[in-house]
Amino acid sequence: MNKRLFQPIVVCVLLTAAGLAAAAEGKPALQVAPDAAQAAAPFLSWDTEGGGRQQTNLLRAGAALHLRLKLDGGWRSSADLAAHVQAVRGGGASYRIPLEPSIKPRDTAPQRIEAGVPPVSQAERGIHAASLTWRVEPRGERLRMSFLSRAQRPDRAPTLELVFPFDPRVTPTTVLPAAWEADGTLRLPALVNAPDFGPMLLAAAPARVSHLQGRLEGSRANKTVDLILELPFPKPGETITLELKPLHLPPPKGLRQMAQWRLARRGWLNALQPSARWGEQGRPFSAPAGILANNVVSDPASCSLWFYADQAFWMPEIGPGISTAALVRHSLNWWLDKRVRPDGEMVCYWDFGGFLDANAGPLIAAWDYVEASGDTAWLKQRLERLEFIAEFLAQRDTDGDGLVEAKQSGNRNSLHQPNRSCAWWDALNCGHKDAYTNALIYRAWRCLADLEAKLRRKDKQARYTRLADRLKAAYAKTLYNPRTGWLAWWKSADGELHDYAAPTVNGLAIEYGLVEPAPGREILARLHGKMAEVGFSRFDLGVPPMLVPVPPSDYLQPDAIGIARRQDGTDTFGEYMNGGITAGHVLHFLAAHYVVGEPAEADRILRAMLARQQRGEFQNGVRDAGGQGMDWTTWDGRPCGYEGYLADSFRFLQAVLLRERVFRARLYRPLR
Repeated sequence: MNKRLFQPIVVCVLLTAAGLAAAAEGKPALQVAPDAAQAAAPFLSWDTEGGGRQQTNLLRAGAALHLRLKLDGGWRSSADLAAHVQAVRGGGASYRIPLEPSIKPRDTAPQRIEAGVPPVSQAERGIHAASLTWRVEPRGERLRMSFLSRAQRPDRAPTLELVFPFDPRVTPTTVLPAAWEADGTLRLPALVNAPDFGPMLLAAAPARVSHLQGRLEGSRANKTVDLILELPFPKPGETITLELKPLHLPPPKGLRQMAQWRLARRGWLNALQPSARWGEQGRPFSAPAGILANNVVSDPASCSLWFYADQAFWMPEIGPGISTAALVRHSLNWWLDKRVRPDGEMVCYWDFGGFLDANAGPLIAAWDYVEASGDTAWLKQRLERLEFIAEFLAQRDTDGDGLVEAKQSGNRNSLHQPNRSCAWWDALNCGHKDAYTNALIYRAWRCLADLEAKLRRKDKQARYTRLADRLKAAYAKTLYNPRTGWLAWWKSADGELHDYAAPTVNGLAIEYGLVEPAPGREILARLHGKMAEVGFSRFDLGVPPMLVPVPPSDYLQPDAIGIARRQDGTDTFGEYMNGGITAGHVLHFLAAHYVVGEPAEADRILRAMLARQQRGEFQNGVRDAGGQGMDWTTWDGRPCGYEGYLADSFRFLQAVLLRERVFRARLYRPLR
């Protein structure tokens, strides 16, 4: 692309004023600034809730929305072609882009005169010269782009692509399309979701291009995301249009608290980040296009798949022809087909094994998908594969007590690089009898039993029901610490209870019914007392996963984000997995309060978190640098993560639904 400075059309100032007015009224707003001299638009942004965020460009600096044309075998940017530019009312622009001379050398004036044909006038050259007209027209909160051609022979029509060069350092804009194809391409219509700016519906017309093909390509190293649409060349007399318009997600059916939904809806899809195609595809450190991931240029992780599937469960259709349930299915198929080892162990991320939730997460996600979609045909095709990964977990009950033992011992000073722990909490030395993963395995087996029941497979239903019952019977009596009055995080192979006063694992156990409501209320009360004792009060950040420092003996050694140097763990307490706060896992602590019938404390925390979400403060764009990411914060709100944007963070928004009994009944049905 041309590197000279872009010259946005002057009406951008008027758009800014209009955007401020929209923000004041809470109306959706869009801002675009087409270039005044070349066929490109260096500024594009929006705010679907009218909060003024359209003032921040979603495109990369030095780049622009532009066309790519394949002319004479080579790609050219529209910004490099000598386009005729005309301003369009409302702040848009019309670009007439020349494609090739209409007069061949043999048609020069002397040759035409010899043949008795008058020479071609300049006017005729202007009329018949092959060109493409690209119009960029803002229409209030919408953007309409149209494409039409002039005097172009069909056999000479160039290949066209429209490129959106998004900047994931601002926010990781991604696409939720009508379909992801096997080759990694996508099909329109699609939602283009810029987290904390809001979702925009992208559709094409006429009908022959309504399922336009595109690609999502990115670079984790360079922090780039490109949405590339493959445009057919307009037929004579035809206008092809693309339109971006804001989408306000309707509340899930039956929700009573509309005010809370309005606070949550802009961020709801933040939890669903289909990956761009990035990295060397034959290597573990990479991602194919369209797999639910930490963020658009980060890792897919099987241990996290259920996070996203739970979010999609509540809203399986989000637009005309656009299904979040289908996105879950596409991701599930990839994990089941590509990332299962011969013994049934699911790879977690990169090429790491040893994660118990890597197998449990896809089982829960499969239930979410089938329950939301009713797709029993898919279930019939995939059930044996689901049973295969479930049986891997069953075989890990090495001592026959009902709990599933990790291969990691969990003993102090036993977790060393490049190894990882048994769970999503991969820098924490959890292992052997782990509370977090066993809670998920319990839910996974209950979900699988329910799936077996849908296909009337009574023997298999009974098997997974028995496994879940045995796990529940052993869970609390093994992990309860009578000295503190709550559950420890894990019991290591040497018999020690590793107890860090953990709201996360206690909340999860209470939420899933592994602890009954009466003792659950007592545990929650004790944890609130502990929070007061240690002085934690920043509930806008969420709740820490543990309230007691983690010493280096129970952390990933010799070095990892958050590892302490002092033996008591106090010097880094509140950083990353040594008590740092990540918002997604707060969901379980909140849900536990709703399950036991004590909503007041949870509502207080949720209100504070929703206010922070409205300000866009649970992320700071893609960072991929230790200590810089807002995906984790210290107790005073400083960043201490590395992703910057972590899709998991936004699942706390499910608490807006789970505070109401009817929604708990739907999600927890297999657990009851």
